[in-house]
Amino acid sequence: MSLPEMSGYDNVIKLALADEAATEVFAARLSACIQPGMVIYLIGDLGAGKTTLIRALLNALGYSGRVKSPTYTLLEHYEIAGLHFRHFDLYRFNSADEWEQAGFRDEFDQRNICLIEWPEKAQGLVPAADITITFEILSNSRNLGIRALTQIGRTCLKNLQH
Repeated sequence: MSLPEMSGYDNVIKLALADEAATEVFAARLSACIQPGMVIYLIGDLGAGKTTLIRALLNALGYSGRVKSPTYTLLEHYEIAGLHFRHFDLYRFNSADEWEQAGFRDEFDQRNICLIEWPEKAQGLVPAADITITFEILSNSRNLGIRALTQIGRTCLKNLQH
C-alpha cells in the first residue's frame, strides 16, 4: 500500500489517513526518517489516534510487544532496531514538581527519541519539538498536519515526501 497523497510546503505536510492501514503506511515511512535525539509532539483530542500512530511506528521497526498508552505511568520505554524510544502521555500530568521528581528531564538526550502526547500539559518543561504531528478527527478518517520546527525535523519531513 502506498502512502496517501501529501500536500504542503517547506515545513508543513498535510496528510489524510483513511483508516488504520493508512496510519501503518505513514508510520513505516516515518520510522525510516526519525533519528536519535528527536523530540516529536503528538497533538489531538482523546481518541484522535496518537497512541495508534506510536504503536504503528514501533511495529514498523519490528517491535512485537504490547504498546500501551502511558496515561497513568506518564512514560513507557521501548528499545527496538537499535533505537531508544520514550513515549510520554502527559494527559494526567499535574505539576513541575512531578516532572522533576520523575527525572523526566534526563530522558531528553541525544540518544532517546521522545514521543510526547499532550505536550501542552508540561509547557515550559518539555524541550522544544523537532516535529509536531497534529491530529484532526473526521467522521471516518483522520487528517494529520506534520510541521518541522528544526533542521533535523525539516530533513525528516523532506525524506517523508520522497
